[in-house]
Amino acid sequence: GDPPRTMGKRKSSKPPPKKAQAKLDVSFNCPFCNSSKSVICTMDHEKEMGNVVCNQCHAEFQGRITHLTEPIDLYHDWIDKCEDANS
Repeated sequence: GDPPRTMGKRKSSKPPPKKAQAKLDVSFNCPFCNSSKSVICTMDHEKEMGNVVCNQCHAEFQGRITHLTEPIDLYHDWIDKCEDANS
């Protein structure tokens, strides 16, 4: 009862699966109005500028980025600047 075998037919090889990158948060809590997940980071790698904006109170921060910069890095730069301004 075995199914008939075909000679010399290879299974089409699938491309290797893409490595799943750990999905980092791109929405953060606002240091000004304390809204959770209201801060969105946008990265413009061509202009090497990153932008962080709160959807609620419209607080904004811009910073220089490199090809290695992640949204969380830009967000923390903003938090650091806030702390520097407050001290």
